[in-house]
Amino acid sequence: QVQLVESGGGSVQPGGSLRLSCAASGSIFSINAMGWYRQSPGKQREFVAAITSDGGTHYLNSVKGRFTISGDNAKNTVYLQMNSLKPEDTAVYYCNADRVLSITRTLRDYWGQGTQVTVSS
Repeated sequence: QVQLVESGGGSVQPGGSLRLSCAASGSIFSINAMGWYRQSPGKQREFVAAITSDGGTHYLNSVKGRFTISGDNAKNTVYLQMNSLKPEDTAVYYCNADRVLSITRTLRDYWGQGTQVTVSS
């Protein structure tokens, strides 16, 4: 079994910053990529950013230049530094672990429980 534990959400004024963290634990052999998705009321969940095991990064166009994703493979942890936050960034942010291979050779994706990010004056 694999668990994802997120932290770092909260409320901030426009232009402010927040840092999200997500740690994967359990019977992990390898993880293909870790990333973040977000969902706001009435909208579908959307991809925000991801980092692959070899360090490649991908971003939603609207967060490029403002958000930075980084990871620590040894700790199976991913971080999302969010700067210059805008009200439209308000959402529940979900951590995702893509193609997690367990030590028992099962392969599947995992999701965190979500953390609220609110950007408001």
